[in-house]
Amino acid sequence: MSDAAPVSATTRTILVADDDRAIRTVLSQALGRSGYHVRATSSAATLWRWVEDGEGDLVITDVIMPDENGLDLVPRIRRVRPDLRVVVMSAQSTFSTALKATQRGAFDYLPKPFDLKELLAVVGRALSAPTTTETPDSDEPEERLPLVGRSAAMQEIYRTVARLTTTDLTVMITGESGTGKELVARALHDYGRRRGGPFVAINMAAIPRELIESELFGHERGAFTGALNRGVGRFEQAAGGTLFLDEIGDMPPEAQTRLLRVLQEGEFTTVGGRQPIKANVRIVAATHRDLRQAIRGGMFREDLFYRLNVVPIRLPPLRERLEDIPLLARHFLERARAAGLPQKQLDQGAMDRLKQHSWPGNARELENLMRRMAALYPQETIGADAVGSELAEAAAPAEEGPRAPETLEQAVERHLAGFMSAHKDGMPIRDLYDRVLAEVERPLLKLALSATRGNQIKAAAMLGLNRNTLRKKLRELDLPVVRGLP
Repeated sequence: MSDAAPVSATTRTILVADDDRAIRTVLSQALGRSGYHVRATSSAATLWRWVEDGEGDLVITDVIMPDENGLDLVPRIRRVRPDLRVVVMSAQSTFSTALKATQRGAFDYLPKPFDLKELLAVVGRALSAPTTTETPDSDEPEERLPLVGRSAAMQEIYRTVARLTTTDLTVMITGESGTGKELVARALHDYGRRRGGPFVAINMAAIPRELIESELFGHERGAFTGALNRGVGRFEQAAGGTLFLDEIGDMPPEAQTRLLRVLQEGEFTTVGGRQPIKANVRIVAATHRDLRQAIRGGMFREDLFYRLNVVPIRLPPLRERLEDIPLLARHFLERARAAGLPQKQLDQGAMDRLKQHSWPGNARELENLMRRMAALYPQETIGADAVGSELAEAAAPAEEGPRAPETLEQAVERHLAGFMSAHKDGMPIRDLYDRVLAEVERPLLKLALSATRGNQIKAAAMLGLNRNTLRKKLRELDLPVVRGLP
C-alpha cells in the first residue's frame, strides 16, 4: 500500500514485514479496508529502522526473512518500544515457534496460512490492550519438541500453552487416553515460571481410594494404622513447582473436598496434622472423563470443577488430526532409533495406510506401532502391506479370526461391564439408569443436529421428538446449536 495515502489523526499505522509479496498485498488490502494505514516491507532491517524512528502502532512480522529472523527482532523491539505490540506469523507452525514468539515478548502468534478474520481480531485486541513495560523473559527455551504436529487443531493448543507458560493459572487438560495429556502438562512446567522446581505427577486412578489423601497431603506419625513415620505428600514434594493431578475424574468425594479447600485457602494440613502448610504449587489436572456428566451424576463436585477448569485445554484425538500422522510417525521412528532400534522409514503407501486407521489408542498407539515395526521388520523402508498386516493383527481377537461388527447393545454392555468393574472398590454407584441414558442421549442429539445441519425441526422429526422437548434437552445437556453445520 502506498505511504502517500492521506491518514487521519486517529488512524493507526501497522508495520508489516514479510518476504512474500502476496502476503504483503493481502495484508495491506485487508487492513486498509478495515481503516488502518499500512507500511509493508520485505526486509527486517527496514522494519527495524521504522521502529527506531518511532513509526507504527503495531508490528506484524514473518519469522523467516532474507536478512534476519523475525523472532530475533521481537525482544529488541520490546526493549526500545515496550508499548509496541508485535504479532508473529510463521509457516513453521510448530510448538517451538509459538513458544519462542510468546516468551520473547510477542503479543500473539499466527500460523500460516491464517484466517483474515482471525488476524483482524488479533490486531483489534493488540491495539486495544493496555500498555505494559514488562520485559520479555531472557531465558531461551531449549530446541525440543514435546508436542508434535502442524494441524489446525494443534496450532491452537500451541498458542494456548505458549501463553500459559508466563502465568501460574490452573489448567484442566481433557482428551482421550493416549492423546498426550501428560506431555502438555510437562510442557507447561518445563517452559513456565516454575521450571526450576519439581514436576510431580500423581494418577488418581492408580492409587487405592483410602490412600489418596495421604498421598496428596502427607500424614503424621500414628495418623492411621501402619503410619510409623511422618509421610511427605505430593503437595510438599512439588513445592515451588507443578503438581499434575492425572485422571482427576477418579478422585473420591472426600479427597475432592480436601482439594477444594486447598484451592480456596492456599494451604493444607497433613492427615492427622493440625499445623497449616502453604501450598506453593501450580496445579495442572487432566482427565479422559466428561466431568460435566460426572457432576450431573453426583460423582464430581461442581465447585471443584470450576476451581480446576480455569483454563481448559482439549487435546484432539488422532482421528481429528490425520494430517499430523506422517510427522508423528517419523518422530516416533526417530525416537525408536535414538533408543537403539534400527533406523526405519515409511513409504507413501504406508503413510496413506496409517491415515485410514481409526486410532482408538491415539498417538500412544501410533508410537507403539512404530517401535514394534522398527524392532521386527528387517527392511529399511516399510510399505503399506506391512503396516496393514500389523494393524490387522493388533485389532484381531487373540483366539479367532474376524468377527461380525459389534452391535450397539454389545457395545453398551461392554462399556457398562467395564464401569461396574472399575467400581468394585466400594465407591457407591447411584442413579445409574439416568446416567447411562444421558451418556447415549448426548451423542445421539449431536449426530442428529449434525445430520440436519443444525435444523432443530428436522432433527426433532428424525428423533421422533417434539421440538420443544428437543430444545429442553439441548439446554439440559448444554449442547450448542449452530445452523449450517457441515
